[in-house]
Amino acid sequence: MIKREIEDSIISSCLKGKIILLSGARQVGKTTLLKEVLRKINVPSVWLNCDEADVLEAFSEAGTSTQLLQLVGPNNRLVVIDEAQQIPEIGKKLKLLYDTYPNIQIIATGSSSFELQDRTSEPLTGRKITYHLFPVSYKESVQNSTAPEAKRMLDTRLVYGFYPEVFNNPGNEKEILLEIANSYLYKDIMQLEGIRKPVHVEKLLRALAFQVGNEVSYHELAKTVGNIDTATVEKYLDIFEKAFIIFKLPAFSRNLRNEIKKGKKYYFYDNGIRNVLISNFSIPEMRMDKGALWENFLISERMKQNHYNKNYANAYFWRTHNQAEIDYIEEKDGLIEAFEIKWKKQKVNFPNSFLSAYPNHTTTVISRSDFETFIGL
Repeated sequence: MIKREIEDSIISSCLKGKIILLSGARQVGKTTLLKEVLRKINVPSVWLNCDEADVLEAFSEAGTSTQLLQLVGPNNRLVVIDEAQQIPEIGKKLKLLYDTYPNIQIIATGSSSFELQDRTSEPLTGRKITYHLFPVSYKESVQNSTAPEAKRMLDTRLVYGFYPEVFNNPGNEKEILLEIANSYLYKDIMQLEGIRKPVHVEKLLRALAFQVGNEVSYHELAKTVGNIDTATVEKYLDIFEKAFIIFKLPAFSRNLRNEIKKGKKYYFYDNGIRNVLISNFSIPEMRMDKGALWENFLISERMKQNHYNKNYANAYFWRTHNQAEIDYIEEKDGLIEAFEIKWKKQKVNFPNSFLSAYPNHTTTVISRSDFETFIGL
């Protein structure tokens, strides 16, 4: 049992008069987390899984508060509605339950195949608290073992990632990752509106996996995939983001005329999924792409910690047309933090053009010997 960083926050939010929304990709541990929450709160509860056809049908047909109460049970204090995005007009139905039966704590979850927040945002204004669960973080791995053990397993995590089932089954990582990709990843994407050609999805995700850490061109991606235009590439990438597979870093630009202004880089939420896509499970030291593995790991871990700790910093990369670049930048409250990510510890000279243009800055080099602070330890 891996204790997740948001567990205590969810427990403290329960029975406080707000609907709780929990989003996250399939297989990141939402069910396990909420079962632990229910165990610790220990009030009469019911779990309704909308992947079950009869449950989904009952919710779809329930149109009144009385019908909804019969469905969730009048004596239950806590109701989990799993995969709630599948229910038609879910936002209105949650609002009706909330307004009519304020003593019932509702927790609604949704996987990568939807945008639960969008479907509930307007009806639930002022009525909800939103949480997002990622694959296990490096910090959680330390908290559930020891810092030396987590560091000893770092190369394994760089290759196989942090999905809970992968994390908990050493020796079977490759098979589990393949099952996650084939049974959930593509399945969920294909359920989203507008996806008609799975071969394009696979080729596009694979192309992104090979370009981790590099600036991405929609035009070049379209050429790589073939028989697809740039508008479709952009639409698919947006869907992949909403499916919690990838996230984007835009280019940072404020002052310099030759800065890249509209560039973007894409990273994967999980190294294991990235490596499944390129079919490479070799150890890092033997790989030509170990720098990309390391960069994806660090930036995804930083993103997890910023989210969990409510550190609302804006994240970017920086590059000029003259090829001066910085791997990762955060901007918050007028301060700019610039980070260079290296596989081995070394001296780095940050571009003078950046340093002079942005005097209110700090610079840090992150390597395998001193990365813990960067990812929240």
